[in-house]
Amino acid sequence: MIKIAPSILSADFANLQRDVELVDRAGVDALHIDIMDGQFVPNLSFGMSMVAALRPVTSLPLDCHLMIVEPERFVQQFAQAGADLIGVHVESTHHIYHVLQLIRQAGAKAEVVVNPGTPISQIVDLLPLVDQVLVMTVNPGFGGQHFLTPMLKKIQALEQLKQQGGYDFDIEVDGGINEKTAKLCYDAGATVAVAGSYIYDSPEPEQRIQDLKVATN
Repeated sequence: MIKIAPSILSADFANLQRDVELVDRAGVDALHIDIMDGQFVPNLSFGMSMVAALRPVTSLPLDCHLMIVEPERFVQQFAQAGADLIGVHVESTHHIYHVLQLIRQAGAKAEVVVNPGTPISQIVDLLPLVDQVLVMTVNPGFGGQHFLTPMLKKIQALEQLKQQGGYDFDIEVDGGINEKTAKLCYDAGATVAVAGSYIYDSPEPEQRIQDLKVATN
């Protein structure tokens, strides 16, 4: 069964604690927090203050996806705010190896993220350093996009490298996730699915979470 990390980017910001507690009760595995700076991606969202505000509200792991330029500038602050896992794009910094080391040194789990146009070959040397790899299955920056089917081959290639190297990192997917695409990703090797609009745009978000679990059981 795939682990589920709802993206709060699609939650009701005026009732965020309610929406967090709702998915927590439904049995999700983490909360996905999209951090966007308006430069790396053409959108703005949250900062470390949002992470700090959520930390006392839930015991769920906080999975912070940094879509920002030079994430090394903020790794320590996000860890101190309560991030359990910090994801950084290989495309966002000239010093990705060092950034992953900084995340570990700050006491958080380290994740490397790859955009749809980035080949897995660019992160092969990083795999021994990471706790999770996030394969973007849409272009980053906005919710509600359609799943990019060619990314399944990337997930399969990553799963093969994982087996060959004896690694135990999770493979997370983000973008266009519903019960059908979650099943495709799970079968390809994904272990964690980020779902935003699929869950929070539904009048019955708890049922959507159960649908994801059933589809990947």
